[in-house]
Formats: sequence, structure tokens, C-alpha cells
Amino acid sequence: MSYNLLKGKRGIIFGALDSQSIAWKTAERVHEEGGTFVLTNAPIALRMGTINELAEKTGSQVIPADATSMEDLENLVEKAMEVLGGKIDFVLHSIGMSVNVRKGNHYTSQNYDYTHKGWDVSAVSFHKTMSVLYNKDAMTEWGSIIALTYMAAQRVFPDYNDMADNKAYLESIARSFGYFFGKDKKVRVNTISQSPTPTTAGQGVKGFDGFIAYAEKMSPLGNATAEDCANYTIAMFSDLTKRVTLQNLYNDGGFSNMGVSDAVMSAFVNE
Repeated sequence: MSYNLLKGKRGIIFGALDSQSIAWKTAERVHEEGGTFVLTNAPIALRMGTINELAEKTGSQVIPADATSMEDLENLVEKAMEVLGGKIDFVLHSIGMSVNVRKGNHYTSQNYDYTHKGWDVSAVSFHKTMSVLYNKDAMTEWGSIIALTYMAAQRVFPDYNDMADNKAYLESIARSFGYFFGKDKKVRVNTISQSPTPTTAGQGVKGFDGFIAYAEKMSPLGNATAEDCANYTIAMFSDLTKRVTLQNLYNDGGFSNMGVSDAVMSAFVNE
């Protein structure tokens, strides 16, 4: 159902790899709600994914950009404003990568070149993106910037590896940069902490299937889906949430406040 919550609003969506990705679902919902946007991802990701299908479906343009490159980001923001016809109202940062996870390196035995690369892609790219937007005065007043995160930033999930550190850093950037963006530009910056979601990236984490089943049993409302996250993001992009900033917002069916659930406890009770 569409309420035209984003009618007339313009934005940039990072990270739409394929139809399983949260960024892809969000782009579809933004389009349904009347918003326009450009899509972007790293050139290598564009070759691997099917983003052109999404662009055609939503009447959007794809602008390749390596989010760790200031030159690419400056070009992205300039071209986005040119294509969209004005300043940016919303941005979704939905990118993350751990080479250590991909290579099977244990958290206690990382390859630190890989660690640095993952940190740059998953967290520092958010600072770089906001730096370009801030210094180019590219955001409208009451605009909204969202990054996707996960609760491993606060609690230990062993197989999440160095991505947990990346997400903790990402959330800190949102708060720190969000202060300046709010004070100086009237722009909101928040993170959404999503349930484990079966995206292409998420399924690369060791033991993912078991963990998503565990989270489902722990959460009183069950796991939030990619579509649920897209809807939450739409709300955060809209004017209905214009005073919400510097927040880490949980979209996880209640998982973050649970100690244990009856469903999980029953697995340990001898019948």
C-alpha cells in the first residue's frame, strides 16, 4: 500500500546487489511511495549483481562508485544532484564486507590487510559519504541518512567476526557525524539494527541458518524481514520522523531486549 510518503523526495541508495538485498527492497518501496533516486554500488558488485533490472523497474539511473574512494563519491553526489534535479533528501548506506569472513579466518587470527579493507568498506565509507554530502552542502534541510547495522556491535556473536567491530565503528560514526549534520544542516543521521536477514551477504556468515532459526525463536514477533526493514527505512526517510536523529533503531522483533524465550528454553528441558 502506498501513502506517497516520499512524493517529490530525491535520494541515493547504496548496496542494491540483487532482489534479496535490503537496499533492493527499499528502492522498490521508495519508488512505490513516490520518491526518485539513483542507485550505486562498486563496479565489481555491479558486474556480479542484477542492479540494472531494478533500475529499469524503478526508472532509476545507476552511477558506479567505490564508496571507499573520495573521488568516486564526489562524482556520485554531483551526478546524483544533476540527474535528480536538486539536493538530496535521503541516503541509504547498505554496504558491508569482511574479507576475513570470506576467507575463513578466525577472529583471533585475522589477516590485518583484510581487516583494514573490510573496515574501510563497511564503516569508514559511511564517514566518507557523509563528508562529501556535508562539504558539498548536498542535503536538504530535514533530510535523512540511514545506515544498516547489526546487534553484534553491542553483543558477542562469535562467527560474525570482524564485521562486529565494523558495525560498532559504523554506529559511532552515525552519532558523531550526526551531531554536526544536525546542528549545522538540520539533517538526521540514524542506524537501523536489523534482524539476521537471508541476503546474499548475510548467508556468507558461518552458521547463518542456525542463527536465523535461533533469532526467530528468541524474538516475540519473529525476525524482521528485508521488506520490514524497507518499510522502517521509508518511515525514517519521511517527514513523519523529522526529529529523530543519533539513534540506533532496532528492527528485530524484540530480540534485542530478550534474555531467553520459552521456545529457546524448551530445547533444554527434558520432556
